[in-house]
Amino acid sequence: MPRALSSRPLVSARSGGFVLVALLLVALNLRAPLTSLPPVVGQVSEALSLTPAQAGLLTSVPVLCFALLTPPASVLVARAGPERAVLAAVVGVFAGQVVRSAGTSLPLALVGTAVLGAGITIGNVAVPVVIARDFQRRSAVVTGAYSAMMNVGSALATTLTVPLAVAWGWQWALAGWAAMAVVAFVVWGLAVRGSTDVAAARTAATSPRRADGPPHLGRAMTVLTVLLCVAFAGQSSSYYAVTAWLPEILHARLGVDTAAAGGLSAPFQLCAVLGSLGAPLALARRVPLRVVSLTLVALWVALPAGMLAAPGAALLWVSLAGVAQGGNFTVIFMLIAQRAPSVAAARRASAVVQTVGYAFAALAPTALGALHGASGGWTVPLAGVLGVLALMGVTMAVATRPAT
Repeated sequence: MPRALSSRPLVSARSGGFVLVALLLVALNLRAPLTSLPPVVGQVSEALSLTPAQAGLLTSVPVLCFALLTPPASVLVARAGPERAVLAAVVGVFAGQVVRSAGTSLPLALVGTAVLGAGITIGNVAVPVVIARDFQRRSAVVTGAYSAMMNVGSALATTLTVPLAVAWGWQWALAGWAAMAVVAFVVWGLAVRGSTDVAAARTAATSPRRADGPPHLGRAMTVLTVLLCVAFAGQSSSYYAVTAWLPEILHARLGVDTAAAGGLSAPFQLCAVLGSLGAPLALARRVPLRVVSLTLVALWVALPAGMLAAPGAALLWVSLAGVAQGGNFTVIFMLIAQRAPSVAAARRASAVVQTVGYAFAALAPTALGALHGASGGWTVPLAGVLGVLALMGVTMAVATRPAT
């Protein structure tokens, strides 16, 4: 029989800070491997003799893993427990980066990319489970910190990979980020070393938030999960589509060179840290959840609307959308952590939301590019992003109604 998720929190007054630090070090590894490749994809393509389509496949495989492997990752978390699952995630991220950077052939690079994608997928599922179980009363702040650290890792990899490649070559530049996974593995292992199945079983019966709760989500949680599926599909598809095409959009709409367009697009990643931390801070100051959520939606919408109406203020629109995409991610998974009736329900809801959301995200860059090719410009694609974000806003308005 599979072991139920431990409902015994790892966090105590003495160890809580160390567990949180370990969790944030893990989060640092959950996006950096994705954003370290694009800055040097030209060098990788030249070394491996890749076509543009093959190079694009290397960047899209991890998102496909998110969509396809989230259900089995959820099963792994349920059977092995989140502590071991996080360790497996970090090992996968490390191994995938090392194999991907070996630089001998496309098949090997694809295998490495798939392995790191699988590792990140496990982390995507396991970390929110730990937050829901061990930091439920502080889920907004901890989810915000988790999201912020993912964006910090993303920004570091985007900024530093090219200088590292200049100094040591693209293979060492990509492989070097695996060192963060080693640090996370060691620290997380130390943080969870006292966790035992015996102690978990002894405390499970008295836990008010049962990890082995009913297998169904319940009507209210099911409705919330459906709403968040739609919302996260809008969030993730817009994020990955904009990440892929924003430099080209800025180049076309502003007439700037590619280097300047890349610099103008950087705040989309960097400002996400402000949103990830700012949303929980606003909630802590008793700003209503719906107000926070709809403000973030408005900031997100500012990017496509602003690029359509006033592209000259692109830096403002890009920065506002950066704040929004970090904050909105935080709000979505905070809702799951706070409203799930059990840790098992939180795991199940998170897995469903991520499966649906990342399935759309995997298709979004291609769809936006197809709209651009069919229309011959960026007006129609930007209008499409605007429509997706509007739908996301409607579902978030419903999802953030006060719980009854």
